[in-house]
Amino acid sequence: MTPRARRVLVTGGAGFIGSHVADAFLARGDDVWVVDDLSSGRRENVSPGVRFVRMDVRDEALRELFREVRFDIVSHHAAQIDVRVSVADPLKDASINISGLLNVAESALEVDTRRVIFVSSGGVVYGEPTEIPTPETAPKLPLSPYGVSKLTGEHYLHYYRRVRGLKYVALRYANVYGPRQDPHGEAGVVAIFSTRLLGGEALTIFGDGEQTRDYVFVRDVVSANLRVADVPLPEPVTLDEVAFNVGTGVGTSVNDLAGAIEKVAGRETGRVHRPERPGELRHSTLETAKLRSLGWAPAYTLSQGLTETYDFIARQRGEDS
Repeated sequence: MTPRARRVLVTGGAGFIGSHVADAFLARGDDVWVVDDLSSGRRENVSPGVRFVRMDVRDEALRELFREVRFDIVSHHAAQIDVRVSVADPLKDASINISGLLNVAESALEVDTRRVIFVSSGGVVYGEPTEIPTPETAPKLPLSPYGVSKLTGEHYLHYYRRVRGLKYVALRYANVYGPRQDPHGEAGVVAIFSTRLLGGEALTIFGDGEQTRDYVFVRDVVSANLRVADVPLPEPVTLDEVAFNVGTGVGTSVNDLAGAIEKVAGRETGRVHRPERPGELRHSTLETAKLRSLGWAPAYTLSQGLTETYDFIARQRGEDS
């Protein structure tokens, strides 16, 4: 007998990263559902063959969907991801990022979901780290409500694992970029710079531009999701046993990133410096040896990823014009 395809749910699967993850599970033969309320995701990001359900992850109807389908794997990408929004409205941030996660966790427990993949954030849960690159075991001292809500999610899942038996893994993403990224969001500096270059506009840099980030291409993030969906995991004693940083281990300054995108674009439109944004981390680069020990490694250089992203945005602008 041929084993049945796994039933996979990607919450937030109409968004930038989630839609790529849904595509990857579909390509490897799984039955894939996407739940997304389209508050920031786009329906056109959902590929044919993926079953789409428009729904908020806080909705009680999510329980019924789990009972009907009985998902084997859940990749939980649905979230409020804007640090500025979390500062302006911590209640909204907590409602989506904590209450939404609890609804997913309770639903998964009810139907014996085999594994929940939780998207955390390596860019915010460590706060301003003293160790660069930063390992999973570093102190967690988030400096925004968004960071607090992501770390709280890991604590909740640790409880669900130790006390109620829910199997989960947390992926702490670095700064993800790639095709389908929103050029209007706070986290989308690559998309923002690409869009401005295509429009002949100057690049806006906050502060001196020497702050560094770990920029990881979305397809490498996808391969991390696929890897941890199946790998055996230890019985967690602390949060960190089942948490994995997803990044390149290489920090790139905003100034160098701007130069790299200008090189890909083959044009320079000038740069405008604005005052440094309050509360912005100075440096964030992730140590990824733990995930690499599972056989994962980033396959894209920054230049390759930027080229794919810039070309995608250029094509989209051509279609929209």
